[in-house]
Amino acid sequence: MFQPNHQFLISPRALNPVERNDPFVIAESETQKEEFRKVEFVLTYSKELQDDLQNLGLRIKHHEENIKFLKNYTKSLDKSILDIHGTLGKYHSSEVKNENENSNHFQTEDTIEQILRHEKSAAALLYLLKTRHGSQAPNLPFTKDVLGTVATLGRVDNDNLSRILSEYLGLETMLAIVCKTYEGVKAMELYDREGRINNSTGLHGLGSSMGRPMDGRFLVICLEDLRPYSGEFVADDPQRKISLLKPRLPNGECPTGFLGFAVNMIILDSANLSLLTGSGHGLRETLFYGLFSRLQVYRTRAEMLLAIPCISDGAVSLDGGIIRSNGIFYLGSRKDIEVRFPIGSGTTNLPLDYIQAEEKIKQMKWEKERLLEDMQREQALVNHVKSKYDSKKQEFVKFIAQSSHSPFQNQVPVGRDRSIIHR
Repeated sequence: MFQPNHQFLISPRALNPVERNDPFVIAESETQKEEFRKVEFVLTYSKELQDDLQNLGLRIKHHEENIKFLKNYTKSLDKSILDIHGTLGKYHSSEVKNENENSNHFQTEDTIEQILRHEKSAAALLYLLKTRHGSQAPNLPFTKDVLGTVATLGRVDNDNLSRILSEYLGLETMLAIVCKTYEGVKAMELYDREGRINNSTGLHGLGSSMGRPMDGRFLVICLEDLRPYSGEFVADDPQRKISLLKPRLPNGECPTGFLGFAVNMIILDSANLSLLTGSGHGLRETLFYGLFSRLQVYRTRAEMLLAIPCISDGAVSLDGGIIRSNGIFYLGSRKDIEVRFPIGSGTTNLPLDYIQAEEKIKQMKWEKERLLEDMQREQALVNHVKSKYDSKKQEFVKFIAQSSHSPFQNQVPVGRDRSIIHR
């Protein structure tokens, strides 16, 4: 006898078209649909949480790999710096080092004495503090970022050039204090709530404590806020002079008596030559380019006046002539500024390879500072992503626990859009 397969058994109710509108059948169907939608939501949202966790995990891995790379790079820089220091061992003998440090010692001391004569100036207070307190002076909040004054950060190779460049800048600028960062500038002068100067803090407090209260304004230059020269440098030049095109007359010839650009006629010693701002720029392309720009230097006033057609940013002559800019002339006798640039040799006493090696060390130390800043940023990012990962993980675990206990209840995480259930 034929036995029907259970897969093909059909309920008699299903054959009766009248029962399609049976309310019990309709209710059962709607319940199944609702349960299916809830299961679909659980699966969909669970997949979303898993994807979020996976993406956060990949981001954590990415930042951790960056940190690892930066640490390894920093270690390699440290090793390279030690290696270069090792190769410079023979040059660190006291004879060569002292010869370089003392070559212009007396001239610099003369400039500092000139500064100290301006007793109530900010520059004089700083040097007086250094004289009285020595090594402790640079550690004060308002001095630790100070590099010096304009007058002491560079030298020139003859007295006439010193006189004319100092007169061109003026006494206020020659006495200007140079800070590396804006934080150093802010530490020099503090204010009360009404905006008045707090005379018991900063340089004003220092002046009062020394019996030399400051009088009037003083100029401070912040290196990191200056717009630096952005062009090329003279190749293989130990002084890292900037590459500027010589002036040309309408006939294409360089003017007679042109000696050079003032910015390149400043001589930097080894320490100042290697000094870099946070963005990697040196004193020449920040401070001195900001002060002189493309100021031209001529041998005589007569030769300077003949070169007027090709003078754009001013010019000076060794015999006292000054052209500020196009159409602005300084006439009359020269006025000697009390504070002048020290005079020294135009060549350094240290070998070229020594200077280049020290420059490379400074560059690598600057690069290391940037790497450490990058590591701090990466660490902050990875901490932030890990926090998000932990929160998302807790949300996932809670959701799975709720779903496993009551998979068909209308349970939606706090803050989650419930509309997915009713789509």
